[in-house]
Amino acid sequence: MRSNLFYLLSKYGIRPDSDLGQHFLIVEDVVRREVERAEIGENEDVLEIGPGLGVLTDELSKKARRVYAIEKDSRLVEILKKEYSWRNVEIIHGDALKVKFPKFDKVVSNLPYQISSPITFKLLEYDFKRAVLIYQLEFARRIIAEPGDRNYSRLSLMIQANAHAELVERIGRGAFYPKPKVDSAVIILEPKPKSERITLNEDLVRALFQHRRKKVSRALKDSAHMLGIGKEELKRLKHIFNSVPYSEKRVFQLSPPEVKEIEEFLKESGILI
Repeated sequence: MRSNLFYLLSKYGIRPDSDLGQHFLIVEDVVRREVERAEIGENEDVLEIGPGLGVLTDELSKKARRVYAIEKDSRLVEILKKEYSWRNVEIIHGDALKVKFPKFDKVVSNLPYQISSPITFKLLEYDFKRAVLIYQLEFARRIIAEPGDRNYSRLSLMIQANAHAELVERIGRGAFYPKPKVDSAVIILEPKPKSERITLNEDLVRALFQHRRKKVSRALKDSAHMLGIGKEELKRLKHIFNSVPYSEKRVFQLSPPEVKEIEEFLKESGILI
């Protein structure tokens, strides 16, 4: 697995593109554990984002009915098509943030680090059973952080409103080529049933977490412009912000249901539509 990757890099004179966040996973045991954790059935289709030189893709092809691998780098797309004879793998040349995903059951990916946040939110717009994803360690810690934790953020809140997340393995930087500057971690994401998901107003969430250490009432006043409220209107509405649920809590202590209560209060008050 490792030797094949370096053989291909040498054969085609390829250098990993740092602008695309290319860090190829080269440790066989890590790849196999990632595939095992996905619990792929023979009738399931798998999505992979950033297949690189096909190390993980090859293992997925042995388990899945079909693998859809989205790769932005045209150099790697050509290599994958030349070097492998997969019958159940479809290579999609494109930007994963822009292309429409095909229907899939599971997601298994070593994600390009710089698109971690937007690609995760995009994934949660789709119906799937499980995702096994490698992130930078600090980003992974933010995903699983609980209300009140120092790592708890807008990301934590929005993901936990829609999915269950678990950090299952820490991966040293030596498991990749070239070595990244930080360690990584494997996260398992499982979307909640639709009846349990909490849809939150994203403008409100951004406004609150712009001042995550402040009390809720203060954060809303300081970010009122993000809700379309001007200075003069804010003077008239201050009493509403002072009466908002959990007004004395710090923003980073709010759970998804509590943010939803704040949202409903602001809707009833005519501040949010």
